[in-house]
Amino acid sequence: MFFYGVADIPVMLALIPMAIWLSRFYTGDMGLGLSAVANIILFARFFDLITDPLVGYLSDKTTSRWGRRKPWILASLPILMIGIYKIYLPPEGIGIWYLFTWMMVMWLGWTMLMIPYYAWAAELSTDYDERTKITGWRSVMGSVGGISAQLIPLIALVFFQFGGTANVMTMLGVASFILIPICVGLTLMKVPEFPEAKAPAVPFWPGLKLMWSNGPFRRLLLGFVLGSTGLAVVLPLYVFFVDFVLQPEMDGVVVYMLVISSVSGLIGIPFWVWLSKHIGKHRAWISGFLFVALANPYFLFLGPGDFWLMAPGIFLIGFGTGAFGALPNSMKADVIDLDTARSGKNRAAFFFSAWSLVTKAASSIGSWVALQSLALFGFNALNGAENTPEALLGLRLTYAIVPIFFYLAAVAVIWNYPITKERQERIRIAIDKRQVRRDAAAQLAE
Repeated sequence: MFFYGVADIPVMLALIPMAIWLSRFYTGDMGLGLSAVANIILFARFFDLITDPLVGYLSDKTTSRWGRRKPWILASLPILMIGIYKIYLPPEGIGIWYLFTWMMVMWLGWTMLMIPYYAWAAELSTDYDERTKITGWRSVMGSVGGISAQLIPLIALVFFQFGGTANVMTMLGVASFILIPICVGLTLMKVPEFPEAKAPAVPFWPGLKLMWSNGPFRRLLLGFVLGSTGLAVVLPLYVFFVDFVLQPEMDGVVVYMLVISSVSGLIGIPFWVWLSKHIGKHRAWISGFLFVALANPYFLFLGPGDFWLMAPGIFLIGFGTGAFGALPNSMKADVIDLDTARSGKNRAAFFFSAWSLVTKAASSIGSWVALQSLALFGFNALNGAENTPEALLGLRLTYAIVPIFFYLAAVAVIWNYPITKERQERIRIAIDKRQVRRDAAAQLAE
């Protein structure tokens, strides 16, 4: 579990800045327009409509001496690292086509890495609670990466007075470029692929239709995309909110809030995993949504000079979002079991390709909503710009209120989620009995 999760450290180290710093960097430092950056972030995802299900299908069909997941993960590394370098360390004077092109390259690398990586988790265990432990370990490791994404600029700011959005992007880009091959390499070397996970003989489009016929998966997918979109509205506005609403005396101090958020998220994961054992995964997940929705309006009451008063709200939000990682990822494995019980085939990467697609879509839609909302209120994102009271009110409302609607919609979708621990155990019994019959038939044939 440790070596499986370790690959998520550099992944989150790179993805957290993408969600938090990229919009501020390309609008405030590189001078691109809010609406243009929002559209680029959204439209670059259209390419994923092709690559995500295709990589999932090909990963399921791959056969090699190293397994079916590992070759794809290894092949993703050079593509991903080139994309990260270009996005995090751009030259002066770039335009919108530079950002659009290299974001597409980077997301292709992420697709080739993350779909096989996440599908692999569902094949490491068949136990309901142990799957939560596996995804919990990965979430903890991802939180370590997220915390590192905040600690690196924090150390640079505190000890070397080296801060600012552009410098943060450079530091984290270099760190990601170095750590991705090291950590992913450890996962490839130390984690096995089990031979009983057979590639399914299912054509591509029929496979997608069969996947979509899985009702619990549709419900899980919709709940996840709603919750992730709400969170994705908040993340790119962190830096804007601190810089323009709280107006701290020092530059770059937003990293303090980000460290608090990451640490509280790490603390929250064991609690939500523990709670899921007592009330079920979907009920614990719903509790996380309600917890965050109740805490979010706190930020409406903050203004200039209230930098440290933001900390309690950030801690509560971070703690609540600890439920957003481990629980739905564990629930994915349960709905894959339902598909396996019905079809007799393991199509894990089909499901994880759809999951990857909507995860990235939610991130893009959330960022698009956040930035377009600021543009609608006439917000000026350039460094040092003065904004009208109406523009600042738009920033406050978008940051504190808009995400709540997505969280409550996710609660409504997940409320009657049908796969409980008892049902999952019955599903596994059916799968195991079928496998016993197949093994017996194979022995008779020999």
